Amino acid sequence: MAGVDVVRGQNHLLRGVDWQVEADQRWVVLGPNGAGKTTLMQLASALMHPTRGEVRLLGETLGAVDVFELRPRIGITSASLAQRIDPKEKTGDVVVSAGYAVVGRWRERYDVHDLTRAGLLMQQWGVAQYAHRPFGTLSEGERKRAQIARALMPDPELLLLDEPGAGLDLGGREDLVSRLSDLARYHYAPAQVLVTHHVEEIPPGYTHALLLRDGEVVATGAADDVLTSAHLSDTFGLALSLTRTNGRFTARRAG
Repeated sequence: MAGVDVVRGQNHLLRGVDWQVEADQRWVVLGPNGAGKTTLMQLASALMHPTRGEVRLLGETLGAVDVFELRPRIGITSASLAQRIDPKEKTGDVVVSAGYAVVGRWRERYDVHDLTRAGLLMQQWGVAQYAHRPFGTLSEGERKRAQIARALMPDPELLLLDEPGAGLDLGGREDLVSRLSDLARYHYAPAQVLVTHHVEEIPPGYTHALLLRDGEVVATGAADDVLTSAHLSDTFGLALSLTRTNGRFTARRAG
């Protein structure tokens, strides 16, 4: 992204955003509610065009490419996508159908290759035993992991995770963070962008960070340089103390 503005009515949702994600990088996007994180993800998933500036995705420029050809190259999990999944749909069908760019079962038989890949992904994300269970009967943590398996099904070049830890209890969050950390360290995994407003949800192995406040970039770059008490305080408008232990972050009010 170069010089990106997004304006809706009189509101600047994003202002002057410059940001670049490389294939081997794992980014966390951090900021308070209303900072522009969701708008940023809509641009990154080719669901929105900027008002001004340039957005290039996987070598293509938004506005000069068929987004319907571009979107299958991007895996995404989000609350809005989860709402489109029929709770009565079998979890296995939710995952495998992503290979056909649809939500839920739409054909009687799938290719053996796709079924095998879906099975491996569901095993990797701890939901293989729920393949024949309705998606709506899974716990929140199980649904989140099934959605990530679905997002990885088409073997995307870019994986966008929009607040995957939202609504999880402590156990569910820690299980998810551990699995995301494993994925971050996997050499053949796609570039990854994780959106959150909780530093505790940042998996070890994430290499870069982008901090947003009121639609503007507070800091961006290598995680070791960006994730500091000073930058976090500027981002959230409150004096905060950030600590890091064994690759995990915690934040509390300073003083």
